[in-house]
Amino acid sequence: MNDYSDIRVLVIDDEPAIRDSLAAFLEDYGFEAASCGSTEEARDLMRERPFDVCVVDLRLPGLSGEDLILLARKHFPSQRYIIHTGNISYTLSSELRAAGIRPEHVFHKPVRVLTLLVKCIKGLVEERDARNAGTEDPP
Repeated sequence: MNDYSDIRVLVIDDEPAIRDSLAAFLEDYGFEAASCGSTEEARDLMRERPFDVCVVDLRLPGLSGEDLILLARKHFPSQRYIIHTGNISYTLSSELRAAGIRPEHVFHKPVRVLTLLVKCIKGLVEERDARNAGTEDPP
């Protein structure tokens, strides 16, 4: 079993079965996973403790998943985002593209090969860490 316990993932989806099964899979895979069903809950959890990656459903009660990402990005710049949507015709908005979200960060429900999601999470964290390492001031 892999140990990704230093990677914190938040699953945000208003469908309990999807949310719970995805969070359980990520925990079983070794990640530290949390989950919630609304943007309001997500904002509260983000304020309590930072996450490395948030897996965000787009259709949420209240604020949309896209709006949540754009808002959270301003307050938590080190968080990365994966879109998890049931809309098979979804395309990234220009705002999300400007925020660094690429087509390979969009997963359509149901995700049939969950190891691709794991690979995406790891890749986002590695990219962020490499970028942060390159921006530090030399000693």
